[in-house]
Amino acid sequence: MIPATLRVTLIVAMICYFVIILYFLKQKALNLKYTLLWLVAGLVMGILIIVPELLVIIIRIFGIQDNMNGLFIFAIGFIIMILLSLTSIASRQNRKIRTLTQELAILDKRVRELEHEMGK
Repeated sequence: MIPATLRVTLIVAMICYFVIILYFLKQKALNLKYTLLWLVAGLVMGILIIVPELLVIIIRIFGIQDNMNGLFIFAIGFIIMILLSLTSIASRQNRKIRTLTQELAILDKRVRELEHEMGK
């Protein structure tokens, strides 16, 4: 069981977390599709703060004996999922940048050729 003061502190921290995420969204520091990932992460954390017994039930279903080990396993798994998601986003952005760079080089070459033809 989580002590009341710790639970209140965690709830206040979660509220601050959501305010920061929404502030980043408003300032366009994060795109909506990436913000959803962080909002879902916050929602899961919020549910586990409000209903900590849920984590114990899930840990027992997976056959993990110690609550702390289960918490660490799920936290590491969750972090890995976020990292994979962000890596796939970075890879897609890298492909788009490469394609745009190639298209820009082709357009630049065409402009130079047209300028050369007009100069004749």
